[in-house]
Amino acid sequence: MKVNAVVTQGHGVASGKARDPRYPKGTLNAQFEHFMQKGLDLSQYFPGTVNLDIAPYSFKLIKPKYFLGNINWSEFIPPENFYFFDVSLQINNNTYEGLIYMPDPATKAEHFQNPTIIELLLPKIDGLKYGDIVIVEVDDKQIELPTHPEKN
Repeated sequence: MKVNAVVTQGHGVASGKARDPRYPKGTLNAQFEHFMQKGLDLSQYFPGTVNLDIAPYSFKLIKPKYFLGNINWSEFIPPENFYFFDVSLQINNNTYEGLIYMPDPATKAEHFQNPTIIELLLPKIDGLKYGDIVIVEVDDKQIELPTHPEKN
């Protein structure tokens, strides 16, 4: 499924922009080594997320490409589970392949997202800015994008 999405500002914690003293290099830098230990190498991606507002759609988990459970990546919060799904982002006639990064809401301790926001791990995309309209494509066997009931 392909939908239009808007690049939107996130919490800034994943990349370290938020300057959270607990995660000076960002949460992703802290998590990547733990993901690697579980067999998921994310080194080809920029250590920050691209946040997309897919309204009027939300997401429904079907079967993640990767599920990493009980990742004890921080001394400040309990262990978390993580889901990853294939995704592609199209902008300015260029396509970038990556993963949707989704901490499990059941184990996530803080920095919750709006139900129409998805976070993408992608290679660095020069010139991408807040407000850009992009096309995002997901694998319907992994994740569905139904219309969000409150966003119709």
